[in-house]
Amino acid sequence: MNTPIFDFVQSYKNKSAARFHMPGHKGKTFLGPEALDITEIDGADVLYKSEGIIEESQKNASSLFGTKKTVYSCEGSSLAIRAMLYLALLNSNSSRVILAARNAHRVFMSAAVLLDLDVEWLYSEENTVLSCSISADALDKRLSEMKIKPMAFYVTSPDYLGNVADIKSLAEICHKWGILLLVDNAHGAYLNFLPASKHPIHLGADMCCDSAHKTLPVLTGGAYLHISQNAPEALSENAKRAMSVFASTSPSYLILESLDLANRYLAEGYTERLVKCVKRVNDIKKKLSHKGFDLIGSEELKLTLAPKSYGYTGEELASILLTNNVVCEFADSDFLVFMITPETEECDLTLLEGLLLGLKKRTAITDAPPSPRPLKRVMSPRVAAFSKWETVNVEEAMGRILATENVSCPPAIPIAVCGEKLDENALELFKYYGINKITVVKL
Repeated sequence: MNTPIFDFVQSYKNKSAARFHMPGHKGKTFLGPEALDITEIDGADVLYKSEGIIEESQKNASSLFGTKKTVYSCEGSSLAIRAMLYLALLNSNSSRVILAARNAHRVFMSAAVLLDLDVEWLYSEENTVLSCSISADALDKRLSEMKIKPMAFYVTSPDYLGNVADIKSLAEICHKWGILLLVDNAHGAYLNFLPASKHPIHLGADMCCDSAHKTLPVLTGGAYLHISQNAPEALSENAKRAMSVFASTSPSYLILESLDLANRYLAEGYTERLVKCVKRVNDIKKKLSHKGFDLIGSEELKLTLAPKSYGYTGEELASILLTNNVVCEFADSDFLVFMITPETEECDLTLLEGLLLGLKKRTAITDAPPSPRPLKRVMSPRVAAFSKWETVNVEEAMGRILATENVSCPPAIPIAVCGEKLDENALELFKYYGINKITVVKL
């Protein structure tokens, strides 16, 4: 597969031209890659007005993923999520309502605020802050009860812990009711390249985002907005426009080159490498399960432990591993997350496997986080987010209205969202997760 962006930049680099254009480093080495870092000079194309080498590269990506249209993002899935919601709104006749599984990333809420959307939440019986498993029956029931039909249903799959939704069934329900299915697939770009694709686009989603940088060999910030072959035509027609509404006008050409090179890498034997990696990860999972560890989720390349039953907190295990120069993706009191790809070296997998299997089982830790309960919304997300606000101690926040989400990334999943009235359950959750101060609407 050709690599038009990379080839153009390499050619430009080799010309050693007098650079009277941005960036300010003029191709001179400070960090290392400056010679390959350019701007929209003649022939370099323009990302969200692409007609040349970027458009050619995006078409290569579209053919790999089997989409009607794939657009690059240099600002991660965050940009693609905002664009998805914008496109869903353009596609809607009148509704500004969007239904979403509660464990949405905080950028979903920031997009809803910017677009002044009315968010309705769907919880599951097994709902936690990080996970929210929604069945097709539960979605069907909720849609049948809604007085205003939403413009779309939004779900995160795989979620941060590696739980995977039944996208095919959810898509069937959405299309039965005439609404779009939008999927935050930030952690699942590689799913397209399994022998039988499990990518949301192939399971019926109308649009999804993929963070290429999370699971593919792409620089941080590289991502895709995918639009299905079966999606309404207006979605693909307006995709670039939707991205440009929220995007920087100075996209990174280093990221674009990385996405471009990834096309060739993915087209040349990646599935075989992926299958081998999945087999190795499954082998590790089986050994850990046999040893007595509780494992979470079914995502192929994510290893998530719930180590309290083994006598450790996730943070404690992460600290033990760090002393052996092993760095995990995420750890809190309840979970420990490892992200593995075909680029993970066998020596690193062997080291991780040996360290975990060598841990002595201890008395189980029995404390658990409070289960989240639905909160009463008393103000629209947009009004709350743009209200005057103040910071208060969690102990002083009973009955106050949240102004902004108080979560870091990772995992960036809000306990409460702007416009909701805080109750005792929400305050207990804030305390459990170590959040001591929050921003509330000023009285």
